[in-house]
Amino acid sequence: MTGLKIGQWLNVELPLVTQTRVDLLAETSDGKSLVGFELQSCNDSLLPIRMAEYSLRVYRVHQRFPKQYVLYVGNDKLRMPRKLIGPDFSCRYKIFDIRDLDENTLLESPFDGENILAILAKHANRRESVRRILARIAKLESGARGEAFRKLMILAGLRSLRNTILTEVKTMPILDSMLDHNIIGPAIRQGLEQGFLQGQLDILRRQIGKRFGTLPAWVDERLGKLSTTELEDLSLRFVDAKSLDELFAR
Repeated sequence: MTGLKIGQWLNVELPLVTQTRVDLLAETSDGKSLVGFELQSCNDSLLPIRMAEYSLRVYRVHQRFPKQYVLYVGNDKLRMPRKLIGPDFSCRYKIFDIRDLDENTLLESPFDGENILAILAKHANRRESVRRILARIAKLESGARGEAFRKLMILAGLRSLRNTILTEVKTMPILDSMLDHNIIGPAIRQGLEQGFLQGQLDILRRQIGKRFGTLPAWVDERLGKLSTTELEDLSLRFVDAKSLDELFAR
């Protein structure tokens, strides 16, 4: 049937990565198409394999292939392939670097989350963009204001803008008073530091889980003991690591 000469028979038991989860999956308003979105914070050479797996697993559940999009929010230059091609097989998807998107579309959005996401876009005037985001946060109710500010600081860590934001906060009385209050201020500052560390940890844990599958208990334990500097070092090693043992070798 094949016209090929068989050299050897291989093991037919293929390893299964459990708990596969796409970041966002939507159905279009006309009900005709599925759209899958992935957020990627670092360059990953295995992205094409993951996208192919997502496509097949979505098809298994919904009997439809999704149109797939990847939004890259990392700091390094985007250098990931946009397809996986093999004999009689192909998987293609679109990748967008958030720095190529229109900053004003995010800044003018009626959704607070999209305003905060603008911190990752390419800025014509960085300080002016930060001021616009902070002005939007300042208009929120007090409870929502603190949560939005925490999320902003986590994302700002990807662009090394945390000090810039704290400097601009001093020009906005309603936010400045939050940080300088004798009781509330220290708690917020401590919460921001803890939130930033937890944000880094959550992003890295998610990336490791996507690449290597369900995380064993020892990995969660090791991650929970790392400092911010150690997490950043691990994020760099993650790009080239071929296994969990190699990633945590040091």
